[in-house]
Amino acid sequence: MRIHNLVEEHVLEAYDGLKAHFPGFCGCEVCRADVLVYTLNRLPARYVASREGTVLTEINLDRNQVRTQIDVVLMEAFRRVAIAPRCGQAKPQAL
Repeated sequence: MRIHNLVEEHVLEAYDGLKAHFPGFCGCEVCRADVLVYTLNRLPARYVASREGTVLTEINLDRNQVRTQIDVVLMEAFRRVAIAPRCGQAKPQAL
């Protein structure tokens, strides 16, 4: 089994769900990557290397408090990236 950060999976899922709430957000690959990097750098990683570790960590990550923390950091990331996008494709926008 490979080493895996389960928080990254949850952030990717939450990104897709929250992006629709930010219609002014560019969403290109550069902006998407910037949002994901911003978010993952501000959340504690949860690495697993076994099936048992995955199950236990998933139970912990499914708590509402953890999901809310991920959503709050993601929303801040959307806002910050939209204000100063690096892609050059979109004009800065306040969300």
